[in-house]
Amino acid sequence: MATEQSFIIRRATKDDMGQILDLIKELAIYEHALEDVQATEETLLTTLGFSEEKPGPAYAKTLLLFAREKPDVAAGMALYFPSYSTWRAKPGIWLEDLFVREEYRGRGFGTALITALAREVERIGGARLEWSVLKWNTPSIKFYEGESIGATAMTEWQTMRVDGEQLRKLAGKGPELLG
Repeated sequence: MATEQSFIIRRATKDDMGQILDLIKELAIYEHALEDVQATEETLLTTLGFSEEKPGPAYAKTLLLFAREKPDVAAGMALYFPSYSTWRAKPGIWLEDLFVREEYRGRGFGTALITALAREVERIGGARLEWSVLKWNTPSIKFYEGESIGATAMTEWQTMRVDGEQLRKLAGKGPELLG
């Protein structure tokens, strides 16, 4: 289990783009989908929010975790964005990607990143922290449902997605947004 002295967690800055992209690619390799990564340092710069900016809208933000023995190399990340519960009328956080490099796994770093996000949900008066996990990823499912996280699988829900050409077609059918 990680201790406060074994790592630091901080919000990403613009100088972290290369490390964030590397972590995204390593996650894609783990998920057998490297060919699907379209992110570049440039596109990340235009879509992520950073700690040195004034508070305000950003599509997503990133927490980086650094092990004390290698303070210049990110050991893991949590990339997240705001969500909202209509039934509770409260904000929340959607964890898009959680990744800890293989050599750092088993040290509590994943738990530490999720705990940091749980604190952020509490700070904003939020209702929940949510994420999805690939059904074949049983090590992660066991980790999430285990004692240190205590997540509940939302088996009655199914994720839906529209992207690529179908997204363009769908957008072309819609009325103009006013206001």
